[in-house]
Amino acid sequence: MQFKPNQVAFGRHESFALRFGWLTKGFQEFEHNKGIFSADDAVVRLGVGKNMVNSIRHWLRAAQLIVIGPDKKETTPLGEFLFSEKAGKDPYLEDEATIWLLHWLLATNPEHATSWYWFFNLFHKPEFTSQEVANALVDFAKENIKAKFSVLSVKNDCAVLLRTYVQSKSNMKTPVEEALDSPLSLLRLITYSPATKSYQSRLERRDSLPLGVLGFAIADLFQKRSISEIPIEDLMYGGNGNIAPGILFRLTENALLAKVEQLINYLPGIFKLDETAGIHQLYRLQEVEPIRYLEKHYNALQQHDKAA
Repeated sequence: MQFKPNQVAFGRHESFALRFGWLTKGFQEFEHNKGIFSADDAVVRLGVGKNMVNSIRHWLRAAQLIVIGPDKKETTPLGEFLFSEKAGKDPYLEDEATIWLLHWLLATNPEHATSWYWFFNLFHKPEFTSQEVANALVDFAKENIKAKFSVLSVKNDCAVLLRTYVQSKSNMKTPVEEALDSPLSLLRLITYSPATKSYQSRLERRDSLPLGVLGFAIADLFQKRSISEIPIEDLMYGGNGNIAPGILFRLTENALLAKVEQLINYLPGIFKLDETAGIHQLYRLQEVEPIRYLEKHYNALQQHDKAA
């Protein structure tokens, strides 16, 4: 979750934005065969071209669903929770909560999704052109990254990031599930205006962001930073390179505060909101595994489906 100047990645997606079905197919094939992405029959098993095989591998790593290293190839507990063939809660991305969760996982992975981390945590312009955001990312890379990188790869990363979150014009009348657009375009965290030929990424209420996902994000933040309290302002804007759910989910200050207040009753006894010397602070009353918030969300969804 912490940015490290010598652990970054650009261009690993082979210029392909994430597509519907890729995570499900890739994860479940990886469950059966940890060497699937280098296997001779990978293109057949995954039903895509060779470059897309590498892209699927990248997106699974970037979304923190699998781990692939020199001496380790394994699924993550969260990957199993979501996409396991036998017990996955939402393997076919039928619940928008899963897409919000994937967004969090990408934007908090500076090692494998550097551009995503930078854009959603450090780039705050509400309106911009593709050239402006690309130049800003190149400037960030030149100033902060110690590892070697290609300016062309950085700019290409920006183009793929925009395609990942913006529904293509040709698919505006096509159900997103049937189009080639990324599932992340459903979140409308980045939009495009043909009239001004510019992109927008503004702070909004984000009513579709489920409490279970926000709860997971905040509990994840507390756990990884080993803290027991945090000012709401830091939860909103971060600072000093820290992840901030408010800005990452593009929430307004009022929306974040309202959702945090609701979150306190979502799983009682975990968090407490208090004001000290005029500063709103969120306190963690007891340690909690972040996945408990997801379990509550998906279990409630399953019970609702059964009742229907």
